[in-house]
Amino acid sequence: MKLQDLTKLKFPDAPGVYFFVGPNKKILYIGKATSLKDRVRSYFTKDVVATRGLHIENMVNEAGAVRVEVTDSVLEALVLESHLIKKHQPKYNTREKDDKSFNYVVVTKEDFPRVLVVRGRDLEAGVRKGKEIVVKYSFGPFPKGGELREAMKLVRKIFPFRDKCTPLIQRIQSETLDRNRVCFNRQIGLCPGVCSGEISKEDYAKQIRNLKLFFEGKTKTVIKNLEREMKTAAKSHNFERAGEVKRMLFALTHIQDVALMKREMTRGQVGNVFRIEAYDIAHLSGKNMVGVMVVIEDGYAKKSDYRKFKIRSIFSSDDTGALSEMVRRRLGHFEWPLPQVVVVDGNNVQKRVAEKILSERGFSIDVVAVVKDEQHRPREIIGRRGLIEKWEREILLANSEAHRFAIKYHRELRDKIR
Repeated sequence: MKLQDLTKLKFPDAPGVYFFVGPNKKILYIGKATSLKDRVRSYFTKDVVATRGLHIENMVNEAGAVRVEVTDSVLEALVLESHLIKKHQPKYNTREKDDKSFNYVVVTKEDFPRVLVVRGRDLEAGVRKGKEIVVKYSFGPFPKGGELREAMKLVRKIFPFRDKCTPLIQRIQSETLDRNRVCFNRQIGLCPGVCSGEISKEDYAKQIRNLKLFFEGKTKTVIKNLEREMKTAAKSHNFERAGEVKRMLFALTHIQDVALMKREMTRGQVGNVFRIEAYDIAHLSGKNMVGVMVVIEDGYAKKSDYRKFKIRSIFSSDDTGALSEMVRRRLGHFEWPLPQVVVVDGNNVQKRVAEKILSERGFSIDVVAVVKDEQHRPREIIGRRGLIEKWEREILLANSEAHRFAIKYHRELRDKIR
């Protein structure tokens, strides 16, 4: 499929799921987007190999059509994408299908089921945090842990569920009952009162069924179920339950998924710009330790995006610890566009530190390390070969700028203290 084919199609500027379709209407790839229009167009840029990889370029060339399915929110798009990948097993979604380190949402097989987030390897082994789990339903995989954490916060506000607390009946049987003691999640409205006996087994089962339908992408069915349950509860003069269902219905039809939209919009695809971020640390024997981030976009320094960090948790000559703190704090800023490449000063040790933090937060971003000689001149670049060959000048520029900016900031701070 070529760019001229795309111009004939009109996609909405709305959240949803998109499908690249190949010969015989076979689905090749499924993805989600905050804006279907912008996301689909991003696959037809000149640097698609550098930003997404050769296998994605091959997928685009193999595809004969693109289809989309609009959703009412980014949250629904995230859930629907995972469900459809599992259902259709697209050829180019291999990573999403197979990696056992990805997360799943599971519902346990109990009278009052727990809803948990479990790693693929733990799901396969039937354990979580050393404890055996018996799974009734599972949904996933979800390859991006950060997105799933944001999604589960929203889901739990719509469908409060039990994750750790002990049901009231079990507390009575074990003679550990304290009627004034309920779990913290119940106090803030994220548990429906399983531990305090405020919800019956039957009503909780309905809640779990609706949550299951939601994770299967059947939001309209859930809305119909809730409307019917609300009317039934009102007719039976069970106004407390009717009020609870009304609240869930309102939350479901007014999903505020701002956090998910920020995360989706700042995943590093900022138009056709190729963005590199470089980090460096400066200190004097562990004193006045600072870190900096510099940005190179399309070969030029973007000084308006440079950032300074006073290192707060490290009080000795621990450059990797300082790098770890800085990267974590940087990733806390969802409003900053993410790069396609991260450059660190050092070797494989620093490279692995940055890669570990990015992976924990659910980001798939290339990391390269610039190794220096005794005169602090670049000796080697460690990272993906194809990427380095194409962007070597920009990587070295970013590294040099980060070193210059870090030394400058460290001297300024040191002079202020004197």
